[in-house]
Amino acid sequence: MGSVALPSNPWIETPLVESSALSKSAGCRVFLKLENLQPSGSFKSRGIGALLKHSLLNHHNPDIVHFYCSSGGNAGLACVTAARTLKRPVTVVVPLIIKPLMIAKLKNAGVYEVIQVGANWKEADSHLQENLLQKDEGGVYVPPFDHPEIWEGHSTLVSETARQLNDQGEEGADAMICSVGGGGLLCGVLLGLERQHKWTKDCKVLALETEGAESLNRSLQQGELITLPGITTIATSLGATRVAQKAFDLARKHGIKSAVLSDAEAAMGCWRFADDERILVEPACGVNLAVCYDGRLKMLLPELTPQSKVVIVVCGGSNITLQTLMAYRDEYGWIERETTSDAEVPSTLSAPPNGVTEKK
Repeated sequence: MGSVALPSNPWIETPLVESSALSKSAGCRVFLKLENLQPSGSFKSRGIGALLKHSLLNHHNPDIVHFYCSSGGNAGLACVTAARTLKRPVTVVVPLIIKPLMIAKLKNAGVYEVIQVGANWKEADSHLQENLLQKDEGGVYVPPFDHPEIWEGHSTLVSETARQLNDQGEEGADAMICSVGGGGLLCGVLLGLERQHKWTKDCKVLALETEGAESLNRSLQQGELITLPGITTIATSLGATRVAQKAFDLARKHGIKSAVLSDAEAAMGCWRFADDERILVEPACGVNLAVCYDGRLKMLLPELTPQSKVVIVVCGGSNITLQTLMAYRDEYGWIERETTSDAEVPSTLSAPPNGVTEKK
C-alpha cells in the first residue's frame, strides 16, 4: 500500500429535499436526492471517486499513478473531477463523435489530456488500452460502471439517504427510483439497500430506461443477459448495449420493477422539472422525473398511497443546455396534450395548450 496522504472523499453529501410540486403531481411524498450537485454534476462522482481513491491507497507507488478513462460523458467528467481532488492526472480518450461542448467541459475540469480517436467508444477504448495504458507504468484504467469499487461508492447514496430521512423524522423509504445505463448506479442502490435492514424489505426499486437503450428490461424479460444491436435514444448517457452482469443478477435477486419510457417522456421530465424545481437535467435523469407526472408512477407502483415516501435519484448529467432543452420541447411538445392542469403544480400551468408541435 502506498503512503500517499489522501484528502477527503472526492464526492460530497447531497441534499435530500421533499418536493411539493412532484409530490402533488405523483400523489405521494416525493423526496429528491440531488446528485446533480456532485462536483462533476452527476452521481458518478461517488463511484468513480471511490475507485480512484481505492486505486491510490492500494498502489505500490501512488505518486506515479496516471488515470486513463475512455468515457467522454459523465463518467469521464467524474474521473477528471475526482482525480483533480486527489491531485493525480487523467487522460481521457474519446471517439471523434464527441461534441466540442463536452471536450470543453473536460478541459475546464482539469483533464491532463484529451485524445480524440476512432469512430466509436470501442475504437477509442482499444487505442487507450493498446497504445497508452500498457506503456505507462503508473497507468490505471477507469471503467465507467462495471467495477465493485464503483458500486460501493454508489452505495453510499443509500446510507446517506437513510440517515437524512431519519434526521427528518422518517423511518425509511417505500420506494427508490433510478435510471439504468450500464447498471452501476442500480448495483449501488441495491447493495446499499441490503445493508438497511430496518426498511429494505419494504422498499421497492423502480429502474427506468428509455426506448432504444432498454438492455436491462429486455434481459429481465428474456431471463438472460442480452446485447442490444445499437443505441437509438436521445438519453445517450443510458447508452450501454449490455448491462453489467452484477446489475442483472441483483435486479433478479431483489425482484425490482423495470420500466421503459419514451424519449418524449424523458424530455418532458426534463422541462417540467425545470419549471417545477428550477433544475436542469439531461434526459437520462429526466426519465426518473417523468414518472411523477400524469399518473405514470401510480400505474407502475399502484400500491403507493398519499403517505408513501418515494426517493428519486436526481442523477444529474452534463449533456444538457438550455438550447437543447428548448429544442426537445419543440420536438416533443405534443406530449403535453396529456398534461392535466393543476393550480398547485407549476409545470402544468406553464405548458402551452394542446402541446407545442404536431407529433412527428
